[in-house]
Amino acid sequence: MPKRQQELNQALESMHFGFRAMTYQPDQRLARLGLARIHHRLLYFIGRNPDCSINELLKIMGITKQYLHKPLKKLLDLGYVKQKTDAADRRIRRLRLSAKGSKLEFELSEVQRRRFAHIFEQAGPTAEKHWRQVMALLSEEIEF
Repeated sequence: MPKRQQELNQALESMHFGFRAMTYQPDQRLARLGLARIHHRLLYFIGRNPDCSINELLKIMGITKQYLHKPLKKLLDLGYVKQKTDAADRRIRRLRLSAKGSKLEFELSEVQRRRFAHIFEQAGPTAEKHWRQVMALLSEEIEF
């Protein structure tokens, strides 16, 4: 196997194992509540975008309405998310975390924030800057 392919395979594995490490504790907590990673993602993005519409949330997350429907319904039914009709356009539903949802989202994400803070402190500001550059480039929609 060519050296570059081995290096790229290492990058893929690092991404996999790093993501697994970042999501392990929140996933365990979610499982105890009968929830999954998608529920954390929804809580996180609704919390960062209070009163967003469902269509805005779909665009932010890059998911389909079909993928969103069931997990969002569960969060609404369990009282983690509140929904209200838009005052100007009654067809639009606005989403916001309840106090219960804000508390859960904070608990789940704080584990990850603390982990990032610790890792960035260990790696140093230059490494953090480069990591952010790589993540930004990965996030761009690039066609190959």
